[in-house]
Amino acid sequence: MSEAVSQNDYQADKPVAEFKRPGSENFFEGDIPNPNDVALETINPMSARLFSEDQHWGFFERLRNEDPVHFNETELAGRYWSLTRYEEIKKVDSDHERFSSAHGITLGFPVDTALPEGALNISMFIAMDPPTHDVQRRTVSPVVAPSNLANLESLIRERTRTILDELPVGESFDWVDRVSIELTTMMLATLFDFPFEERRKLTRWSDVATAVPGSGIVESEEQRRAELIECLQYFTQLWQERKRNPGGDLISMLAHGEDTKNMEPMEFLGNLILLIVGGNDTTRNSMSGGLYAFNKFPDQLAKMRANPQLIPTAVAEIIRWQTPLAYMRRTANQDVEIGGKTIKKDDQVLMWYVSGNRDERVFESPNDLIIDRKNVRQHLSFGFGIHRCMGNRLAEMQLRVLWEELLPRFSKLEVLAEPERTFSSFVKGYTHMDVELTRH
Repeated sequence: MSEAVSQNDYQADKPVAEFKRPGSENFFEGDIPNPNDVALETINPMSARLFSEDQHWGFFERLRNEDPVHFNETELAGRYWSLTRYEEIKKVDSDHERFSSAHGITLGFPVDTALPEGALNISMFIAMDPPTHDVQRRTVSPVVAPSNLANLESLIRERTRTILDELPVGESFDWVDRVSIELTTMMLATLFDFPFEERRKLTRWSDVATAVPGSGIVESEEQRRAELIECLQYFTQLWQERKRNPGGDLISMLAHGEDTKNMEPMEFLGNLILLIVGGNDTTRNSMSGGLYAFNKFPDQLAKMRANPQLIPTAVAEIIRWQTPLAYMRRTANQDVEIGGKTIKKDDQVLMWYVSGNRDERVFESPNDLIIDRKNVRQHLSFGFGIHRCMGNRLAEMQLRVLWEELLPRFSKLEVLAEPERTFSSFVKGYTHMDVELTRH
């Protein structure tokens, strides 16, 4: 990272051979069938359309009950398994010796398969195994240390108050854009010490990094690559500045950390994407999902209004109920038996957090929002083991502050119509949600 990255260095202007990324296939033509009307072996939960139309629940319920370690094989991805019950997911997530992250955290091409021409070979510490994972994670972890979180809370509260006080009352507006995206993007800009007036670039790069081509966010892999190279160029300039004038931000930590200061550009880009998506999509979609959930379960909102001390547990329950990242992938380092099935070395294993968080064996009435459920903090959304979400406390604090400021301001928080959902089987979120507020 000693020199600025030019676009030509990565041939971003070179035409990209048309290819599909595993997980972008559409497994349904026409109407989505009833989950109970299809052959069990044909169920493939890797369908962005299932999630964008909120039709995935029945398929996962059937897999949990009939085939909790479920096999699929496609031409693009090869062999992969879907884990849909809580216990199997937790075991695999906690076992980094037998289940590696080094081949990627989303469904990808089979191990040892050459990437298609034009695909960026991006590396990030969440997609690494020890010891590299540990030292790179340790470099940036001070930004979410308890002492720094305590310093950030007053800033988060001030911004939240400003955003809420500027919202229209008695008329429809898009909650996703005006509240969820704005609050999380402001926080990201602070963590990176990113030029504040250009903070929506962070939102865009987060969306581009996780979007399915043809989803309306990016139309091709060529466009994705070009925009991510733009992200790399921009942050390389910030890197050079922070090498000269370091601060307490994430870029300074990476630029001066012994284990990160000599990263290759694609490794730098990968860690940027990890930090941007991790700090943006998850919190932002829980901010939207929480409001949506309380509209579906108004008795729980009334319970929280009557006892604001329940807000912290309500936040944990929102994160379980929403599950902002639907799954994470691991790759088997050896032949392993799980649930009576033999997972072969190099098979991909998908841990479906979205299903495990609705496992009836662990959570009573799992499809309901219950803000004072006894095991509320046992959800899967943050993962387990060495890859447990580094920013989980920051996310919880942002959500807690939001609800602490919402309740005394507004007597009614009404979602006017079904929200528009993200076209993705990885990021489980919302792109638009019409809301109307009434003040006390």
